Amino acid sequence: MTVLLTAQAPGSTQIKPSQIGRTQQAANRSGPVVIPVPETVPLIPVPRMPSHEIRGVWLTNIDSDVLYSPQLLQKAIQDLAQLKFNTLYPVVWNWGYTQYPSQVAKRAIGHAIDPRPSGLRGRDVLAELIQQGKKHGMTVIPWFEFGFMTTAASELATRNPDWITQRRDGSKIWLEGQHQRLWLNPFKPEVQQFIQDLILEIVTQYKVDGIQFDDHMGLPVEFGYDPYAVALYKQENNGKAPPANPKDPEWLRWRADKITKFMGQLVREVKARKPSITISIAPNPQSFSYENYLQDWDTWRRLGYVQELILQVYRTDMNAFTWELMQPEVQEAKQYIPVGIGVLTGLRNKPVPISMIQEQVQAARDRGFLGVSFFFYETLWNLTNESKELRKDSLRDLFTPSAPRPTVY
Repeated sequence: MTVLLTAQAPGSTQIKPSQIGRTQQAANRSGPVVIPVPETVPLIPVPRMPSHEIRGVWLTNIDSDVLYSPQLLQKAIQDLAQLKFNTLYPVVWNWGYTQYPSQVAKRAIGHAIDPRPSGLRGRDVLAELIQQGKKHGMTVIPWFEFGFMTTAASELATRNPDWITQRRDGSKIWLEGQHQRLWLNPFKPEVQQFIQDLILEIVTQYKVDGIQFDDHMGLPVEFGYDPYAVALYKQENNGKAPPANPKDPEWLRWRADKITKFMGQLVREVKARKPSITISIAPNPQSFSYENYLQDWDTWRRLGYVQELILQVYRTDMNAFTWELMQPEVQEAKQYIPVGIGVLTGLRNKPVPISMIQEQVQAARDRGFLGVSFFFYETLWNLTNESKELRKDSLRDLFTPSAPRPTVY
């Protein structure tokens, strides 16, 4: 917490600038002058708190059980509300399964909801989140985490093998840590329809405030050499085959533009059904997103597809953190839409000290950003080597007084 430091001298009096001359004249007659210390000397200015601010947190089912227990979920949302959070980003799609009862998923996967965790059986976690969040005046924006990604063992992949894309050498496995992932073909109509149907199901059947896509709403640059994509590229390029180099500028642009076109179609369909829905994205910085994941979010924003940007800036070096905040496309975006900063609060085996979190929140505020979102709930005060009381008190200080979210148009 930023405080006003003071130095006090009991019994002293203040001297106005206009009095200094007269005091010196008196000194010439009666001896040395003792200049009293002012009763209050402001050493550190109190920063202005934003009147509107995104104060969000991602709730995931990875390294966290908060979604698997109604009691844990209710307590978590109550705690977050008391600490003046105003936005929840709960996961609804990952590991190739939905985290809510979905008829779209049942048709494609054979399961309406992720069948593995017992804590989801007989429940609609998304409905619970909305009910609890609204009870506390919070905005709920479901997070479509896996985007075009699935797992190698998922029934989505085994039931729909022709939906999976590949590298030039035919390999399909993409390692994320130790996890084997597969990527759905974002250029294929059947895949696009499946993703679109999932999104439309959420926004039409639940009273959500928006939908959020992250860095997985793209494709690793080495992919896209599946027969369908290759044939489509040849058709649109006078029979020429895709370049062998996956980072060839023209080949990269062609694939990124296809994903951008799909995003435009998806946003139009969503808005046609519920115009009030906020389209939120949480990508990596633009150059990395475009060159490595074919995700040209700056173009999405320029085309009007995006109404809220939460930029993932997961850095522990403050120079690197602030450098990303000052990039031209980020600075331009915040002139048109609310832009918040994604701040890492820790991972299961990588705690982040609360002092670093405080510094990064303040750095975002100082540079005119309209909020933050923390990744992820469990590391706010559970998965940490600092005391729960310290973490909660510090977060309370960061978010006091309360503030509504910025208006999204």
